[in-house]
Amino acid sequence: MTALHSVTTSTGADAPVRFDPLGPDVFGAASPQALLGAIQEDGEALQDLVGQHVISIQPFRPETLLQLFRLAAKFESNPDRYTAHNTPLKGKILINAFYEPSTRTRLSFDSAWHRLGGDSINITDRATTGLAKGESLEDVAHMFNNYGDCIVLRDTDSQAIYAMTDTLRIPIINAGNGIDEHPTQAMADLYTMLKWRPALASPEVPEDQRARIGIVGIPSRMRTVRSLLRILAKFPQMVEELVLIHDPANDAREDLFDRGQLEELQQAGLKVRCTGDLQGEIPGLDVIYINAIAWVGDSYEVHGNSFRLTRDLPYKPDAIVLHPLARGPELSTCLDDTPHNWYFSQARGAVFLRMALLTCMVDRTNRVMDVI
Repeated sequence: MTALHSVTTSTGADAPVRFDPLGPDVFGAASPQALLGAIQEDGEALQDLVGQHVISIQPFRPETLLQLFRLAAKFESNPDRYTAHNTPLKGKILINAFYEPSTRTRLSFDSAWHRLGGDSINITDRATTGLAKGESLEDVAHMFNNYGDCIVLRDTDSQAIYAMTDTLRIPIINAGNGIDEHPTQAMADLYTMLKWRPALASPEVPEDQRARIGIVGIPSRMRTVRSLLRILAKFPQMVEELVLIHDPANDAREDLFDRGQLEELQQAGLKVRCTGDLQGEIPGLDVIYINAIAWVGDSYEVHGNSFRLTRDLPYKPDAIVLHPLARGPELSTCLDDTPHNWYFSQARGAVFLRMALLTCMVDRTNRVMDVI
């Protein structure tokens, strides 16, 4: 007979294990209502997303992104209305095809789709598909057309998503293609920043109210950083300065950017500066975005071992720390119970951002507009 195990407290008495509904992730829970008030609703801008693949952040208009953030804020402000009383994706099927490890992205897409009333099919191993038998990506795309209404794809092969688009008749979302891009992560990142400071959503932001953003990462090797830079380039009026922080001993300045990448940012109106001095920059940064992982093929590289964020650093009182997660030693857990922790809020908000995006992509926006 199997013994039942109980949890014993330090006093030796048996006691139930309970959870606290409030924890470190409540930091960064600034009400999305403030963002709703900062962006005037314009449903027409969301029509851009109907019939469009999401492969890169490049094609998105700032107006469309702001409306997407507003819709995400509506979902986050009153989630019960859309999960209990309004299920705009009922009858729709999502194909989640993840050929690279993922926790947050895969689960948040699945959660977003189910919260809105849809059903999903999950593929977590290329070896379980026809690709393992040599089937072409184009033929896989033909099959996906018959089985679902939208696809989310993560693949270590940066070209796979492009190979599928010619034969797809349903929308596909890039959830990370090698070291190339991760567009919905960038959307979630900027959505978090706008919840933190809704005034940044204004068409014109006074210079003294713009954000100085520090990014610890390698734009040429990290898809999250590449996409974040590209989305920030669409809103240069919100950025006072973009400080790229790297370790010169391991990543030379000339290796930080792909050809034309820095010029693209500067032409958009961003002021970009590179430095190796993280501690010297922290007192002047409003947002600190840190990453250390770059997926290459079926494995990954770790960058920036020399940088580590801990709670004892001289942050501005209202500065926020963002991280796409999963974290390593570069982001200490001692920051979790400080108000600088917005990375858990960043992951939580990604669900609502993806709810908004998916609703638009399958042309169900009319079911959620003008409802708060």
